[in-house]
Amino acid sequence: MPRIEMSTFIAAPPAACYALALNTQAHAESAKQTGERVLAAPPGGQLQLGDVVTWEGRHFGLRQHLTVRITAATPPTHFRDEQVRGAFRWLRHDHYFEAVAGGTHMRDVFDFQSPVGFVGRWFEQLFLTRYLTDFLRQRNAVLKQMLEAEISVSGLES
Repeated sequence: MPRIEMSTFIAAPPAACYALALNTQAHAESAKQTGERVLAAPPGGQLQLGDVVTWEGRHFGLRQHLTVRITAATPPTHFRDEQVRGAFRWLRHDHYFEAVAGGTHMRDVFDFQSPVGFVGRWFEQLFLTRYLTDFLRQRNAVLKQMLEAEISVSGLES
């Protein structure tokens, strides 16, 4: 089972990081490179425990749908989303937010499995794990930029 773990420091409080990571509009903005968009989600755009959202995006040249449910939530330190329907045999993504000096240590733990036995494991090793790592890294960079720009602007107004 592949696992991707990564950490990102964000100069913003954990509550702000947690809230933005659960915002559907912010997710779509952070995944622009794949044309990600919301197909179905609760109104308001702010996800919480039990919510289900369906995304559409272009990955490996194919239009794909992924439906996930928020299956665990401990604001503002952790939430988990898990695949309900999609291209993976299964997918689980834990998001952790730890207060540290000057901001938040945001940590992703992304576990998944391809649906196609040996061929899927081969694809995971050669392409998919690297692709998903890059996707998450780019997404986190955009979230970091959004949060730090907001803090910077609000700091100027004080």
